Amino acid sequence: MSSRLPHLFRAAYNCPIIDNHAHALLKVDYKDSFPIEGIFAEASGDALTQDSPHTISCFRAAAQLAELLGLPKDATWEEVKVKRAEIDYQTLCKMCFDPTKIVGILLDDGLAGGDKVEDISWHGRFAKSGVWRIVRIETEAEEILKKIVSSITESFEDLADVHDRIYDAFTSKFEHRLKELATSLEERVAGFKSVVCYRTGLNVSPHHDIREIQYALVKAGVMYKQTGKLRLQYKALNDYVVRACLAVAQTTDKPVQFHTGLGDNDITLTLSSPAHLQPLIKAFPSAKFVILHGSYPFTREAGYLTAVYQNVFFDFGEVFPFVSGHGQREVVRQVLELSPTNKIMWSTDGHYWPETYYLATIQARKALYDVLSETVHSEELTESQAVDIIKKVLFTNANRIYGLGLEEPKDVEQDVN
Repeated sequence: MSSRLPHLFRAAYNCPIIDNHAHALLKVDYKDSFPIEGIFAEASGDALTQDSPHTISCFRAAAQLAELLGLPKDATWEEVKVKRAEIDYQTLCKMCFDPTKIVGILLDDGLAGGDKVEDISWHGRFAKSGVWRIVRIETEAEEILKKIVSSITESFEDLADVHDRIYDAFTSKFEHRLKELATSLEERVAGFKSVVCYRTGLNVSPHHDIREIQYALVKAGVMYKQTGKLRLQYKALNDYVVRACLAVAQTTDKPVQFHTGLGDNDITLTLSSPAHLQPLIKAFPSAKFVILHGSYPFTREAGYLTAVYQNVFFDFGEVFPFVSGHGQREVVRQVLELSPTNKIMWSTDGHYWPETYYLATIQARKALYDVLSETVHSEELTESQAVDIIKKVLFTNANRIYGLGLEEPKDVEQDVN
């Protein structure tokens, strides 16, 4: 323990956490359905299984997991994989979650996985204060559109009246569904999330063009009729879905999370900077925008938006454990350069494997301590101010921004075990 900043050390490593953005874990029968290297990398195919094990993030994750699993710290990634496979899955989940001190999880259940992942309520065993749902709006829109298209018997490519019908049906049902989700106590919805960054980019138009939306709906419908598959990837339609959600968010006070920056090769990197959201932020001044993932590598752009717009908030999850320790500390430094500390949140972006929650948490706590201790030593902060920032980032801000109503932690400096 640091003898110079003991209060900050204890707060950094013991403050309870509200994980403001995460995903479901795999069911035991499907725990090996995806390459385990997804724990520390966003790549896919050979880039994931053959190249990512040679990253510093992998070397670090292997050492940290080796210690958790009782292996020598210099164990190889392959040795770690063998050892984890020998452990009962429920035991492994408990081993990973117990040290995190996560008390609440906001879970986006729209990540690919379907029946292979556990439902939201199952995750409550790992969060004593509860689990809330983050609704992925593109998934909701796709399900509604599938039902509408399936009910149309005509060949509607060239029928103007069908264009009107599909537009009217889709927009009314989608907007009604969003309002229903936002106000339902049973659904436990804490907010919404858009993955428009993956689909057509963050350059969402604040303007509404009915004809373009109708055309996009028909294209999506024809594709569904022909292939039985529907993916919302038509710019006018995707832009409408985001605008409709923001309109509901303004009246229901539900934050809207946006994937930005770091992602797999499905994104167009040049369209993943949160700077593209600026016109939309201005158009919906009462909607709460939550910029996810530290917008890596566009962290400073996100920090700027958080600083100059009252309705923008900043999450810096996912870089843990995907980025090296040095890179993580640099992200935290950039977040703190400009962002008001009452608007910063943290998340695991945990998904599929319990190790993602564990690694994200222990690495984030270290990065926060390292950066804030530097700032205290440079006399830009007092130690008590740094402790307060830890509490805000890990618990208080998310509790307030999402309206969770949890009791604030009284003591964030309990002795480290």
